[in-house]
Amino acid sequence: MFHWRHHQQSTLAIELDLLPLVMAMMDERDHGDVLIGGIEKVEIRIVDYDATWASQFQEHATRIRAALGDMTLRIEHIGSTSVPGLPSKPIIDIILVVANCADEDAYLRLLEAVGYQLRVRETEHRMLRTLSRDVHIHVYSSGSSEIERLLAFRDRLRQDASERELYAQTKRELAARDWPDMNAYADAKTQVIEGIIARSRAAKA
Repeated sequence: MFHWRHHQQSTLAIELDLLPLVMAMMDERDHGDVLIGGIEKVEIRIVDYDATWASQFQEHATRIRAALGDMTLRIEHIGSTSVPGLPSKPIIDIILVVANCADEDAYLRLLEAVGYQLRVRETEHRMLRTLSRDVHIHVYSSGSSEIERLLAFRDRLRQDASERELYAQTKRELAARDWPDMNAYADAKTQVIEGIIARSRAAKA
């Protein structure tokens, strides 16, 4: 049975890793509703921070803005590749904010024309990726609460060396295990991620 609360927490964990997959507990129908192309077993490879990740983000941000024009309300680099010094899977994660992510007719064809393919379709979130799977674009509607959560996590990791080390150690330990799919690996990090977000919010209170 699909439980939305568990799904919502795990979706954040997966996005922050960042390969949005649906919950392992979801039935085959739910998988088909969310994932375009079905579940994919992928290698979990953590590499040292690469200073070119920032420029790679800028290149794709420029491409997205050129394709969408004024429909682009905000673009942010998120995930581990956005945090200097943090080991990561070599995947650039990008937040793209539009007026309404459910209105795919407004933006999807334009993004597909410049090299991105739809991979995930959720009620309040879409994810597109490059053919080489090294860039993920997370599309949210303006005002989505997930935007604040993702940015709070990123900013906390950028600002606090102890949080970076905690997260890096967690990722290395989990990546060394054998996982049935990326979702199971990402879900295992939920407690650590939620703790970092909670501390970020407490520091701003």
